[in-house]
Amino acid sequence: MDLAFARKFAAEWQDDWNSHDLERVLTHYHEDVTFSSPMIARFTGDASGTVRGKDALRAYWARGLELIPDLEFEVMDVRAGVDTLVIDYRNQIGGRVYEVLTFRDGLVSAGLGAYGETLAR
Repeated sequence: MDLAFARKFAAEWQDDWNSHDLERVLTHYHEDVTFSSPMIARFTGDASGTVRGKDALRAYWARGLELIPDLEFEVMDVRAGVDTLVIDYRNQIGGRVYEVLTFRDGLVSAGLGAYGETLAR
């Protein structure tokens, strides 16, 4: 992982999400992806806050797009690790969120969303 890859990925990620085309977003994720977020618990009622597999991730994100039809992301910063990148972005209500994505074979194999004050909204 290098910063050039991380920046390119984050720009595509932002454009994909802002298109609201869920299949376009999901092209970046492994079939066996694991994703955790406090929003999963909020939207699905699953207290674990984790989904496993692309189909479960698709269902969670589809629900999110139903509940937030004006969803829009603006990437503020990107950080690169060994096999992980962090996207710092602002959402449609102005909240800052961090998306931490771990890659395997060029696709996201695990991710998590981390929220601050905007989680309470």
